[in-house]
Amino acid sequence: MAQDPFANAAQARLDASRAAALLDQAQVGLVVVDADGLRFANPAALRLLGDAPGRPVIGRSLLDFIAQVDRAHVAEQIRRRLAGEPGSAYDVRCRRTDGSEFDARLFGQRVMFDGHHADLVTLTDVTELKDALRRSEWTASLLARSESLCRSGSFEVEWPSGRLLASQGLRELTGSRSTPVDLVDTVDMISWVPPDERGLLAAIWRNAVVGEPFELQHRLLCADGERLVVLHRGILQAGAPGQPPRGLALIQDITRQHEAEHRIQELANFDEVTGLPNRSSLLDQLDARAHTARWDERGFCLISIDVPRITELRATMGFGAGDSLAMTIAARLSRMATEQEVVAHVGGSEFAVMRVFDGPAAQEALHLRAQALQAGLQEAARVGPTEVFPLCHIGIAMFPADGEAADALLEAAQTARLGAEAAGGVAFARPESNALALREMQLAGALRHALVRNELSLRYQPQVSLATGAVIGAEALLRWRSAKWGDVSPVEFIQVAERSGLIGAIGDWVLRRVCEQSVIWRQEGLPPVRLAVNFSPLQFQQGDVARQVQRTLLETGADPACLGMELTESTLMENPERAAAMLRELRALGIEISLDDFGTGFSSLSCLRRLPIDVVKIDRSFVQDMTNGPESVSMARAIITMAQGLKMQVLAEGVETEDQLALLVAKGCDQMQGYLFSRPITADEMAALLREGRRLPEDRVRGGHKTRTLLLVDDDVAALSALRRLFRREGYRVLTAASAAEGRARLSDSTVDVMLCDPGLPGPPLLAHAQQQHPEVVRIALAGPEEWAAVAGGASSGALHQVAAKPWDETRLCAQVAQAFHQQLMGDDHRRLQDELGSLQTEVTLLRQQLAGAQAREEAQDQLLQARSGGMRDLVDQLPLAVLGLDPDGLLVYANEQAHLQLPEAAAQLGLPAGGWLAELTRPGMPAVISLPASDWSEQCFEGRPGQVLVQPLRVADGSPRGHSLVFLPKASPPAAS
Repeated sequence: MAQDPFANAAQARLDASRAAALLDQAQVGLVVVDADGLRFANPAALRLLGDAPGRPVIGRSLLDFIAQVDRAHVAEQIRRRLAGEPGSAYDVRCRRTDGSEFDARLFGQRVMFDGHHADLVTLTDVTELKDALRRSEWTASLLARSESLCRSGSFEVEWPSGRLLASQGLRELTGSRSTPVDLVDTVDMISWVPPDERGLLAAIWRNAVVGEPFELQHRLLCADGERLVVLHRGILQAGAPGQPPRGLALIQDITRQHEAEHRIQELANFDEVTGLPNRSSLLDQLDARAHTARWDERGFCLISIDVPRITELRATMGFGAGDSLAMTIAARLSRMATEQEVVAHVGGSEFAVMRVFDGPAAQEALHLRAQALQAGLQEAARVGPTEVFPLCHIGIAMFPADGEAADALLEAAQTARLGAEAAGGVAFARPESNALALREMQLAGALRHALVRNELSLRYQPQVSLATGAVIGAEALLRWRSAKWGDVSPVEFIQVAERSGLIGAIGDWVLRRVCEQSVIWRQEGLPPVRLAVNFSPLQFQQGDVARQVQRTLLETGADPACLGMELTESTLMENPERAAAMLRELRALGIEISLDDFGTGFSSLSCLRRLPIDVVKIDRSFVQDMTNGPESVSMARAIITMAQGLKMQVLAEGVETEDQLALLVAKGCDQMQGYLFSRPITADEMAALLREGRRLPEDRVRGGHKTRTLLLVDDDVAALSALRRLFRREGYRVLTAASAAEGRARLSDSTVDVMLCDPGLPGPPLLAHAQQQHPEVVRIALAGPEEWAAVAGGASSGALHQVAAKPWDETRLCAQVAQAFHQQLMGDDHRRLQDELGSLQTEVTLLRQQLAGAQAREEAQDQLLQARSGGMRDLVDQLPLAVLGLDPDGLLVYANEQAHLQLPEAAAQLGLPAGGWLAELTRPGMPAVISLPASDWSEQCFEGRPGQVLVQPLRVADGSPRGHSLVFLPKASPPAAS
């Protein structure tokens, strides 16, 4: 049948219209270029090149839109395409009509256009891709520089072959810079690891568990023969589904650190002068031998040797001479020591020998051995040009008779040495030491049964607020009434409990009993008070105290706000960092922390400032000495000022007299505890005390109604008597002093509010002393006309507050003193408000720290999540498979590096709806559903490349669809299904 020409033309016009519509919808720029310039550009290309009114694109040369540096290359590519040569994609820098630049990928091929050859060029904006590449290169460069600065390197392990891929930093560390990145090493045969360590390293890698990091130290062989000590950290990371894991390792040079640690170890365990084990090392060896002796039949003893001549030479001839003799003695001891003996230099002029023997110890044999050592050591020794004869004193202590602990055994040997001179140079530990050890063993045995037999009990000594006079707490004190020994002093049995290892069980009993008692009082409706428990150093150093306390609180139902913990200075100063961390955990539970017996130890103020302490307890020795002289008062005031400056409360223990209490109140102490208010009492007596609301009298507390005390100081007896009569009529408590020394004593042993003083007293100036030591006292000078010049100097220096004329007018002087008492009361109120403000500031600071900590934890979690997501993306990017990701709306949202290499047309649609062969995989009308079967490999041919594709649906945690992933494998046979 003849074809209708009109129909053919119509069909051709229809096809052309469809083609034009497709070109208009394409999201990739398409331009047609010939010798006359741009002949055609689709809308995507026009937008890409910046077509706008007044800035047309059509008709201009394509080179006008190319950066100057790339124009020659583009011109050559167009020439080759027009000549019929096939081409490939290439990247250039393009310029829009408005002058802005972008990175583009061009691909040209020859086509027929209007009857002659032209170059059809596709333009793709790859600016984001180029930026990502530049960032990746910068990251790699930063890693290389960081490894170089840190003297470290890294490598990746391909699994299961174990092949190593080394970083540039590792190659520099080993000195193999010319070696390519993909070294031929495997984990089974690493060239830069010494042969004797390769097997261990290979075994660790081969037995590594996925996701569990590990680390070890080993040596590293450099190309120049140098040997380094390195820290090797590694981890085996899980691969993608169906893929093997991969190993990542970091190698860091720690040679200098290792050498420093070795040096520190030597200094910590060996004497620097003699090279022998030092005191610390000796105690460790004694302790180890003592543990062994509990099941081993062999006993041992400790021989303590003192060479006084060493100390004498250091004092007379210098340290060099003393050290020379010490080295001589050390060499002789080492030479004479047998295999059963360990020699140590305890320190200074003291040496020690630990001797192990089989069977029971023969005292006569030990005495002969000690005499042999003495004879060998006392031979003449040459020190420089001088010959000296070092005399020796030797003491011997037996285990376990003279001491079960290492330090106790050393102390027994040292004590025995003190009587060596009278015993001919060698002496054994005295029998009375054995008696003490026997009593301690018997007490330890009885103490083990005390808990079971209910022989232990608690007493409670109230703690009182000096601001209100009310009972705010109590210290729980342990008591032991033994059926055999009667009442045993806590000073004795607490030490026995610590040395015998019973302190942990006893401490747990005390803590639980205190918590149970607190709950009982709460159920009885008594006012809440905080019960303080003493923790020994051993309790605090062993185990997790915070967890133990929290568990007890939960099991008993006690309120943490009603529990306090008291610790001594020595407990906290032994390891301040660990102590601070533990105390913060306890404080976070709401437990009050008290520093007990403050002033008797050697605590550092810098460490104390960092410790979370709530209450500082002034030791009773300072309190009891307060009324004996101004020095003790100054010490107590210094402690109070220091603690309150650190935002801590101050509690004085051992308060027994009214004068002590008055001085503590005057110096600003916050709390008290002692026999003046109550002795330690039973739980029932404590409950009765709380029910009756017993408290300090109002005139004995800070800020309450108190007796107004006036101190009169004048060496004129008649004037002093007249003033005393005058002010007693005013209702004041009047104290008198006839000299400056007597005035200083009155200020120290009594609480004084106002002092009226004659400034002309002989001796050290009393007003200046009161200003420095008792600044809270209002000071008035009673001066005659001839003393006004001196009074003016005191007023300008702040030594006095007011001046009264002498002779005096009674009415005016009484008014002046009354005003001074009012001024002193205002000062008390001011100090009280300062204390309250300081407490509020402390609370605000704590809240800010907690808020900052919470924010820091949130930021760390966010960074961790970002690092995890970035790490997974890097992992997928490095897969040797092409991976594409589509969202539920059918948009191509991800293409890894292999997808860009193997499927460039599909990867070019990134961020666009799926097109081309990718669109054919979707079911009609349902862009979010892939037509291929999921979780199964299908034979496909994409972009002219045969291969297989695996489709996996993606879902979020709640099961809702999240899109699909497509994996393309250009191989004939599929891998095992994931």
